[in-house]
Amino acid sequence: MKSNRTLPFILFVLSAPAIAQVTQCPAPANAAEIRLRDKSTGIEVKANRTQIEQDQVAEFAGKVQIISDTAQINAQQARIDKNTQQLTASGEIQYRDQQINVKSEDVHLSFKSGQLSMDNTEYRMLGFVGRGQAQRIALDKEQGIELQDVTFTTCPEGDEDWQIKASSISLSKNNIWGEAEHTRFYLMGVPVFYLPYFRFPVTEQRQSGLLFPVVGSSDSTGLSYAQPYYWNIADNYDATFTPRVMVNRGVQLQTEFRYLGDSQSGQLDLEYLDHDRHTDDSKPRYFYRINHQAALSDNWQSNININGISDDNYIVDLGSDFYNRADTHLYRSAGINYFSDNLNFSAELQDFQIIGDHPDSYRALPELRLQYSQPWVAGLEFNLNSELAYFDKGTADAPTATRFHIAPSLRLPLHATWGEFIAETTLLQTNYIQQDAERFGLKENVSRTIGRGRLYGALAFERETLFFGKGNTQTLEPKIQYLYSSYQDQSNIGIYDTTRLQNDFAGLFRGQEFTGIDRISDTNQVSLGLTTRILDNNNQEHLRLSLGQIFYLSNNKVLEAHKDNDRSALAAELDWRLGSKWFTHAELQISTDTNKVEKSSLSLDYRLGDNKIVQLSHRFVRELSGEEIDQLGVTTSWPISANWHWVGRWYKDIDRNRTIESYAGVQYESCCWALQIVSQRYLTNRFDVLGGQSTEDYESGIILKFVFKGMGGKNSSRALLNDGLFGYRQPYFLNE
Repeated sequence: MKSNRTLPFILFVLSAPAIAQVTQCPAPANAAEIRLRDKSTGIEVKANRTQIEQDQVAEFAGKVQIISDTAQINAQQARIDKNTQQLTASGEIQYRDQQINVKSEDVHLSFKSGQLSMDNTEYRMLGFVGRGQAQRIALDKEQGIELQDVTFTTCPEGDEDWQIKASSISLSKNNIWGEAEHTRFYLMGVPVFYLPYFRFPVTEQRQSGLLFPVVGSSDSTGLSYAQPYYWNIADNYDATFTPRVMVNRGVQLQTEFRYLGDSQSGQLDLEYLDHDRHTDDSKPRYFYRINHQAALSDNWQSNININGISDDNYIVDLGSDFYNRADTHLYRSAGINYFSDNLNFSAELQDFQIIGDHPDSYRALPELRLQYSQPWVAGLEFNLNSELAYFDKGTADAPTATRFHIAPSLRLPLHATWGEFIAETTLLQTNYIQQDAERFGLKENVSRTIGRGRLYGALAFERETLFFGKGNTQTLEPKIQYLYSSYQDQSNIGIYDTTRLQNDFAGLFRGQEFTGIDRISDTNQVSLGLTTRILDNNNQEHLRLSLGQIFYLSNNKVLEAHKDNDRSALAAELDWRLGSKWFTHAELQISTDTNKVEKSSLSLDYRLGDNKIVQLSHRFVRELSGEEIDQLGVTTSWPISANWHWVGRWYKDIDRNRTIESYAGVQYESCCWALQIVSQRYLTNRFDVLGGQSTEDYESGIILKFVFKGMGGKNSSRALLNDGLFGYRQPYFLNE
């Protein structure tokens, strides 16, 4: 007797893994207790009583057990007819193989044809949660399996919140697809959906077919319905096509193509809306993205990342999986890289598309970088950083430039458990060739040479101390840095990739005030810093406090680095584990000239677990691009009960007394299904025809999602949690 190996995957996408349970859900059954025979030993039959008639008919009664190489049958009575090559069994039938457990009223098996049938069955999947009933299950070693009047659910017995019923399900041998006829989907006992016919995969292999749809509603799109179709082109190629119907805007087509090779991989994305009914412009709207990586050899790699949109408001109106409403640039780059122990090299083309009326920027077309490091004599290290770049803004109102920079340095690092000392000297040589320079008050050829010296030292002291009545270790870690850079006039050099950096505690010891090298500040300064930590007996950090400041020994002559006083703002950072559940992180910069706070951020966390979080946060910046930032935020994730979970976030602009963003999501999740409702309201940030951005209009939306667990649904609570905690930051403990 042989059972069909395709039996185990009886129903739609049943091979999808079960999701982590929220309540006391049934655990997946396993087949560990099933005992099978070797193929060469035939069938073994055990029973309390056996009767054989003329060596033709064998009848068995009382705890009958029939074991083959593929399955096991338990029954109260069984009969084997040698003439007809038939086996029949009845009375508390239980059929088991490695993938399914079936209870039935009777079993009929033809040894000659290999056909097996069971009537009035209850089945349970082995290896994952899934069960149901079938009026009849018929197996054929040549044709496959057919289930008639069948049901399926992943819910616990007696609590069938959802269920599928079908008149028949057929699984053909050596066919990765099953067929279902007259399928009804039930929710809480109420039929909600009907399909006269559909096909479904019965293996874990990727298969072409419809994926779960996405339904939503917002002020911008109205009611929307997106239906993905997955195309499994080959083992290393696939594509997804998603028509998206939006009541307010029309039909958008989203496509994704992925490929994977031995040494390369990539993804192509294209979104297209032929005509947006919500706008007066009849031009099509689109987004495209090309991402490619390749290993050319053991040391060489290449990469391409190109993005583009049809108009400034595309992301605002239609959304994006790759960008958000606050982005101002879509980056485009292509390059090759070489990596080795001592030498790194990269050649890259850098371009971007500006979104809205933001200042245009220079493109690097191309930019070549080379870095070399080599240990030298007496503990010295030799380092060389160099680059060659061509900058072009693509407009007639700005010069173009070629820049070559080389910076050799010698470094002496000394490290010990009680401290460290670093001495470093660097020569920075930069040459510019600037086209059409005189029209912009620049020189065509400029050579700039700057010398830099740096001395850095840090010590670490420890002592035993009491902290809130407990014995702990306290550290005291002073650090000092002297930095000197010579001066050279740079007013005849354009600014191509350089902006001023913001200082925090770590930035006090950075040694450079700008990104890029078009401006290198002349410096003669001392940075002082002090850090103290509290560690318990397990070396776990409970508190870290850092204070620091830069003292300027001379005034800067580079205009872009000019300062009005002889010292920087006082920078402070605090990380404090207030208890097992409470954490706080704070950063503060106070002007020593005005004694006013220039920048601050504060967060207070209460954490009971990964999904039990409350965070209060506040951010303040006195001046950022001509505006003051003063924002208060609350982020929360909390289970309401065993099955209900709530996630929310809220940000308020204190200066303008208005809500910037609000998000609230509630979810019901049981063993076998989940329901999500999400409501959002946020500033649209739409652009007008001149590129100006609105800061007054709001967008609202509601999303409703239903998930059948065991039918391809993902962990819905984790998706809701991640969306709700967007922007959340955990305190920065080094050894948490």
